[in-house]
Amino acid sequence: MFSSQTFSTKIAPTKAFGYLRVSGKGQVEGDGFPRQLEAIRTYAKERGIRIVKTFREEGVSGAKDLDHRPALSDLVLALHGNGVKLVLVERLDCLARDLMIQESIIGDLQKNGFQLVSVAEPDLLQDDPGRKLLRQFMGAIAEWKKSMIVRKLRAPRNRAKLKHGRCEGRKPYGSRPGEAGVIGRMRALREAGASFQRIAEQLNVEAVKPRQGVRWHGICVNRILCGHGAASSAQAS
Repeated sequence: MFSSQTFSTKIAPTKAFGYLRVSGKGQVEGDGFPRQLEAIRTYAKERGIRIVKTFREEGVSGAKDLDHRPALSDLVLALHGNGVKLVLVERLDCLARDLMIQESIIGDLQKNGFQLVSVAEPDLLQDDPGRKLLRQFMGAIAEWKKSMIVRKLRAPRNRAKLKHGRCEGRKPYGSRPGEAGVIGRMRALREAGASFQRIAEQLNVEAVKPRQGVRWHGICVNRILCGHGAASSAQAS
């Protein structure tokens, strides 16, 4: 006879990370994050999944790659470090609005044994040629929509430039208070022989905050140092 304890063993719920993203700084306090979070929580609850952490990408375009996504970079590092294998997003266009970047991120996750689920389109990530075709088609549509939005926003700026001779955009890194000192620190580390990635790691250790996001990355340091010398408008991401 089996004891009653044999049948009372509970199966631990699947653990997951949530990934949320809004593309504009003005959207950070809007409905985007609450809507996305509610969607993935509802999906997780219905399936006995426990969301152990959510990663918020604040004001980052869906056309940016992994090196320009601080929250997504932290999520990938966490996936490799604590045994969670599942990532939930509300929709694929929350993950990316560029087809190549979408497929690159999905491919990288799958290659490392991680699973991504778009809760509004859960079947699109299955290993099936038809679903893959549909996913890529929807990714292309998302990219097209983004391009149309950019074009609509660009038109008023171009008209203002023609009328007034200029149209203010983002200020280059180094133009705001305190940023010149950060560039000086970068240069000092670079002159001492540090790589761009090592400089980024040192800035993180020193709790120096980038203009956007929460962590420095080597590619951002590269762009700032090289761009600053060439009067570029590159920023920290």
